[in-house]
Amino acid sequence: MDKGYARPTAKARALRNNATEAERALWQVISARKISGIRFNRQVPIGPFICDFVARAIGLVIEVDGGQHNDAVDADRTRHIEARGFRVIRFWNNDVLGNIEGVTEEIERVIADMPSPGPSRMREGRL
Repeated sequence: MDKGYARPTAKARALRNNATEAERALWQVISARKISGIRFNRQVPIGPFICDFVARAIGLVIEVDGGQHNDAVDADRTRHIEARGFRVIRFWNNDVLGNIEGVTEEIERVIADMPSPGPSRMREGRL
């Protein structure tokens, strides 16, 4: 396996195993296609960055930020991810923990405004 690929994957695995309380709370809401039937994955490498939650089918990245985040660094990170065709939305930890319903409604609103994913290749008989 190429080292450039293995390191982000190992780091992503470690982050999944050490999720913050806010990340765990949001995962309970968005996992198993609970929002609009969209599949999300946790701690997904996109370029040099590892994103908290990614819905590849619609190109949506959800980031959950705590006090350690830097606005300038986050802005650069967002530009980099958006340049790869994704839309990035961010929530603060305290919003996720204190207003999960509002966060869920915002995610649903964003998903409703995005283009629908194409048909599944599995349903079409292709892999």
